[in-house]
Amino acid sequence: MSLAYTETEALVQMVANTGDNLYDLSNRQPVMLVFLRHFGCTFCREALADIANKRVSIENTGTRIVFVHMAEHELAERYFDRYGLEGAMHISDPACKFYAAFGLVKGSLTQLFGLHSFIRGFQSSIVEGHGLGPMLGDGFQMPGVFVLHEGAVRESFIHKLASDRPDYVNLAKCCLLET
Repeated sequence: MSLAYTETEALVQMVANTGDNLYDLSNRQPVMLVFLRHFGCTFCREALADIANKRVSIENTGTRIVFVHMAEHELAERYFDRYGLEGAMHISDPACKFYAAFGLVKGSLTQLFGLHSFIRGFQSSIVEGHGLGPMLGDGFQMPGVFVLHEGAVRESFIHKLASDRPDYVNLAKCCLLET
């Protein structure tokens, strides 16, 4: 699936902490673009832990992981370091303009606080120990994951609920099938 003009334009404008823009990076190798919820959200923290645990498997597919978040770079790096993602490529988007360019919307009360998300939130925050923190960004912003290659979206996971848990390794494998 080709990106719409605005999404392609967004890829050029999306510059990571390393100075790379996403359009050029996606032309060199597949990119897993992970749009996070705010860092105080237990599901954001769970996503960081899941990706840290699967990082080697994801990167072994030749895919580069890039995070998009709503915090300042320095604060984000503290969270990445805390979850074993030192040196992570990331993009700060406090205005959520890149989230919108990729079609990620604000969540409804059911998507954010419904029974399923409440139960999963207890599991993630208390049982798994990810906890909760201050809202560091837009608390209504929904997350999503996009695998980009050659300037186009090859695979995506758009959260229906804030509590959804993508299979990051399987998403990264999509570009292996193309080569």
